[in-house]
Amino acid sequence: MGALDYFSHLMDCSQSSKQLKKRKQFQTVEIKVRIDCEGCERKVKKSVEGMKGATQVEVDPKQHKLTVIGYVDPKKVLKRVRHRTGKKAELWPYVPYDVVPHPYAPGVYDKKAPPGYVRNVMDDPQASALARASSTEVRYSTAFSDDNPNSCVVM
Repeated sequence: MGALDYFSHLMDCSQSSKQLKKRKQFQTVEIKVRIDCEGCERKVKKSVEGMKGATQVEVDPKQHKLTVIGYVDPKKVLKRVRHRTGKKAELWPYVPYDVVPHPYAPGVYDKKAPPGYVRNVMDDPQASALARASSTEVRYSTAFSDDNPNSCVVM
């Protein structure tokens, strides 16, 4: 009976290709795009409002940030914003400064970043080597730290 079940499953055409497709995950996509006026704000918002899978669209003109929440692909959202608005857009490159191990290492600190944010360089292999401290650097920097109870105190 096992062989008969195997062949009947192979010959079964009732399964649709829609069931075999991988579903998109619910996620938040943040994009940095230049917003100068209210017209730009409306244009950027309208470019992704009708997108399939987008449930919520928010625009923050002060931070030049577009947030799309829903079952969307980040690359498709980015491509659509670039195509429909004609503006230069990129995925949101900033993270809170307390997430990065060394927020003021070369390449991490960005003057254009919103307050409390620094550039996310852990994804960039060239800049991430500069942002990570070696064990000797950590040892020397914590030797005179007030947070370290075994530190050397110089008066």
